[in-house]
Amino acid sequence: MIKKNWMKITLTTITVLTLLAIFWYIKFALKPYQVTPHQLAETYSYQVENANVTLTQLENGHYAINYQSFDGENVNGQLVYPENYDGSKPVPLLIGVHAMGRSYIRWLQDSFKNTDTIEQTDELANMALAKGYAVLVIDARNHGKRKNLDYNIKKVMYDLWFWGKREPYETMIIDTVKDHRVLLDWVATQPQFDQNEISVAGYSMGGQISLILASLDTRINKVLSIVPPASSDNVARVSPLNFVKQLSAEKTWLVTADNDQYANKQENIALFNAIANTQKHHIVIQGEHELPEGYYTQLEGWYE
Repeated sequence: MIKKNWMKITLTTITVLTLLAIFWYIKFALKPYQVTPHQLAETYSYQVENANVTLTQLENGHYAINYQSFDGENVNGQLVYPENYDGSKPVPLLIGVHAMGRSYIRWLQDSFKNTDTIEQTDELANMALAKGYAVLVIDARNHGKRKNLDYNIKKVMYDLWFWGKREPYETMIIDTVKDHRVLLDWVATQPQFDQNEISVAGYSMGGQISLILASLDTRINKVLSIVPPASSDNVARVSPLNFVKQLSAEKTWLVTADNDQYANKQENIALFNAIANTQKHHIVIQGEHELPEGYYTQLEGWYE
């Protein structure tokens, strides 16, 4: 009798949990959707009358940059010139894009608030500066000084994966791409930058944004995308796979990990194969999403 009751309770519990799972999937689970190139172009269009860009010198060759984006939101970042820059000739420019949960400072410092810059993007910036590039970095939406304390990135991702709310996440990426396009408008007016040598590089979310930005904006001539998350039509408006078919940058390097928990081997190969331009290179590094120490030494050729 006890055994029969236990089995009945177990079956009832399994049935209830199954029904709840079905209800969750139907009601909340992310599902793929399709977007056309025209819809994407409209999504990423923007207008700016005056970005009101201001530069404030911090130390020799280092400047804080602030400007108003397409929607009036303030954007903050930093511009660093290479050592011994004297303004006598235009210099190439590297725009660095940080990873999710980080800030632009991770391109400039090896640690921040007692945590290491595990992405090693500071080393990428150091390599650029050593090769004569200027480095320009800003905070993404809901990151760094632009963080929304009432709805931070953890809540954004929780709502995305558990409740299927894709709009806050997609909007964050879309508006960050637009912020960079407004920044490029200013860069295009600055004679100190070589307009034929404007590059973008990013790690993780930054790699995702870099691919989207370079696909939309032909002012970018080199792209370095490091461990971007897997492309998915569950978030089609921010999926690099929906953009790279129109990528025309002169040089595109994709760096992936062979055991990345956010993008498997097949997804990374599909992304690389979809990149339109022929001057592309795929580097696969042994490791996980957090790449091993010193991985950046394999990327020196991208700067050439």
